[in-house]
Amino acid sequence: MSSNLDLQNGNTTFIINNNINNDNTISNNFRRDDSGNDSFRSGDEFPDNERKNKKNINIYRFKFNDSLINDIHNFAKIHEYEERKDFKNSWENWVIENEATISREIQRLKNLGYEGDVVDKMFKSARYYYRKKSTEKKEPNKRRNYIGLEKDLLDSMDNHILNNIKNTDYKPSNGFDNFCKENLDLLKNQVEKLVNFNITDKNEIKNKIKKTYKNRYFMIINK
Repeated sequence: MSSNLDLQNGNTTFIINNNINNDNTISNNFRRDDSGNDSFRSGDEFPDNERKNKKNINIYRFKFNDSLINDIHNFAKIHEYEERKDFKNSWENWVIENEATISREIQRLKNLGYEGDVVDKMFKSARYYYRKKSTEKKEPNKRRNYIGLEKDLLDSMDNHILNNIKNTDYKPSNGFDNFCKENLDLLKNQVEKLVNFNITDKNEIKNKIKKTYKNRYFMIINK
């Protein structure tokens, strides 16, 4: 697999041609190119004049209370495999059995301004959402360990900034451009190490190095 890493500021582009092999080894040739919720909302909540301009519409969401959500979810999973007709019959019995709880929820939502059919919304939540919702807990995605840049590269950034910061035309953007031109070997070694840590996306590598240079600049001027 091959990719190009562009480290660009000003008029100079530094291109790292990365030839990444299947075993994540890399051979780099450097060249310089001087080219340039469960929730729902009522459809009748908004006046006609507001509907005409969607940018000005505030979307009000009405959410069932947590206890009722849990009850609806339990019902849906118990009757998960019933055909629609049987599911509807079971639902009607459940509504009768939970009349007091449902009445309180209807009143609560009306007080909040909801004007739709609350029981119908409950049924649709049970039938089309909770019945199909998996109860399996997904493992959270593991964050990749932070991979810092090599100390030699960081020291070179600091020295470059200190040596140029007093120049009237110096700023981090063009300073980074000049730094790349003067430190191609260091950059090549750094890219190789990042690839060994399975960081192979050219934009991620480019942004990581550029951001680090700017961070070193702000650390120095704020000392």
